[in-house]
Amino acid sequence: MTADDMQAVRSTRYNATVSDLKRIHSDLLVMRVQPDHARGNYLAGQYCTLGLANFEQRAPGCQEESLKPDDFAKLVRRSYSISHSFYAEGTNSLRNTAEDGWVEFYIVLVRENLDGRVPGLTPRLFQLDVGSRLQLGEKIVGHFNLEPVKNNAQDIVLLSTGTGEAPHNSMAADLLRTGHTGRILNACCVRLAKDLGYLETHRKLMTQYPNYTYLPLTTREVTVGGSKKYIQDLITSGELEAVLGHTMKPESTHVFLCGNPKMIGIPAKNKETGVWEYPQSQGVIEILEKRGFLADNATTKTHGNIHFEKYW
Repeated sequence: MTADDMQAVRSTRYNATVSDLKRIHSDLLVMRVQPDHARGNYLAGQYCTLGLANFEQRAPGCQEESLKPDDFAKLVRRSYSISHSFYAEGTNSLRNTAEDGWVEFYIVLVRENLDGRVPGLTPRLFQLDVGSRLQLGEKIVGHFNLEPVKNNAQDIVLLSTGTGEAPHNSMAADLLRTGHTGRILNACCVRLAKDLGYLETHRKLMTQYPNYTYLPLTTREVTVGGSKKYIQDLITSGELEAVLGHTMKPESTHVFLCGNPKMIGIPAKNKETGVWEYPQSQGVIEILEKRGFLADNATTKTHGNIHFEKYW
């Protein structure tokens, strides 16, 4: 493609600008994107798409990509949950997203997929800088939000892995800003402490809001969490309820899950028997359903007190 061809694609297909960029480390960043169009309001936990053309540069050290000539002008897109940095710029007050026009994303660089699929978008996103142009989906959608929470005094437990923390940050910010009185426990499991991109913000929040607790967990080093552990360990060890100060009860608790499917553990219907079965590796859904909780089920249109976003 010629430079003019590429500029023609950018001018007709791109509709947003990177307005701020914080690089946590080489493979993790927080990006704010300002759309050309009116953004509109959205619910905490929802998502939209980001897109870049295939001709855009990719970060070095990523899985090699082979494209046909006709593919270069096409856009590669992916859905991302909208994140939240909590505070309005330069203040100790919580930001109200209805008062600004940009959206924030928490993105990890996928260098290689184990299933053979070449990562198309994140290697290109990591080549952007403030002022770079890209495509932002005009629709912000998703059923993973706080609508099931009808009681201001209920406990809200947010459990995530990696950048699956993004929608939970939006939820926690919304709950705190609107005066939720129940306990809010936000736990995130990562490999290394450096992967906790919002850690200092969460620590500040805990000093400001007595009903808010952030639990950082690491699986490959003993650091902020005190020991190596997974989300499932947090529940089965009793630590989660020790932090809450009481037993989790289905009638007074909503649990939100986002991240690694193995952590979530979504049941699937056995095609031969028609019976719903848990995955072989025990996930949070199985642990909690055995304690009387009930996960949402889109197939049967059943709504429970365990809500999840696959994210992968």
